[in-house]
Amino acid sequence: MHFASLKVFCDVVRQRSFSQAAQANDITQSAVSQIVSQLERRMDAQLIDRSTRPLHLTALGQAFYEGCKSLLTQYDELEASIRSACTEVAGKVEVAAIYSVGLGDMGQYVERFAARHANAQVHIDYLHPDQVVQRVLDGSADLGLVSFPRKTPNLAAIPWREEEMVLACAPKNPLAAHLAVRLQELDGQKFVHFDRNLVIRRRIDRFLREQGAAVEVACEFDNIENIKQAVAIGAGVALLPEPTLRREVQARTLVARPLFGCRLVRPLGIIHRRQRLSPAARLFLELLLEDSKAPARNGEAHRRNGALRKRT
Repeated sequence: MHFASLKVFCDVVRQRSFSQAAQANDITQSAVSQIVSQLERRMDAQLIDRSTRPLHLTALGQAFYEGCKSLLTQYDELEASIRSACTEVAGKVEVAAIYSVGLGDMGQYVERFAARHANAQVHIDYLHPDQVVQRVLDGSADLGLVSFPRKTPNLAAIPWREEEMVLACAPKNPLAAHLAVRLQELDGQKFVHFDRNLVIRRRIDRFLREQGAAVEVACEFDNIENIKQAVAIGAGVALLPEPTLRREVQARTLVARPLFGCRLVRPLGIIHRRQRLSPAARLFLELLLEDSKAPARNGEAHRRNGALRKRT
């Protein structure tokens, strides 16, 4: 007696149909009927009452079905564990990330990856966006985590998640008293901005123009940590991704207010060279995508994962 026969029997029971079980196993209905008959002869008992529609199990058939389910589940688990042991990966995954991705956030991914793959390691360097791209291009990093990711002839870019942009201000700033802030209220405000060479600077500038807000740039920085410090001491207000402000909001050194009547997000993405990824890098990429916070319909997520399999 083969496990394949037990699976066919279980499919007949679940589907309550010989024809549907045949379709599920890509065999003929006659073959399904023969398999069930052979099992009944072997057990010397009637397992299925064929006189009713839909089909029903006899008492002995129900007991046999429960036992078959248990056997098939145990076999599947055994097969999965053997396959996992045979495909255990080893090696080191080099990741380059922009500063604002978050040490705590990435630390959780590294711990989960280590728990799953004891022989593999992940090392993360936090760098300027241009350096992240360069590390991936020159091969010293397997994966790069960047904002506003772009595909190039040499780089693949996979959407990861989106972060809502909010107004950051000092607690004593008059705008801190608002539940939400209209962009027009920033007109003439001192503004702590990103360096003009960064993509996010150009996106924010365009957004402000579209909303009719002409801010006065007080200072510019190439990273969010410096912007937050400047805002905290009252140098001006800023538009920043909400997740990057949670620690300061909790400590009450900064206030974060949502935008009213408009929306701006910072997309984060994962970049890698178009050559095939190492097994360890591919698995870490899959782990990152498991908890992707970017809004995506099931179909979109399926297409993205399908594209990933083709690339890797």
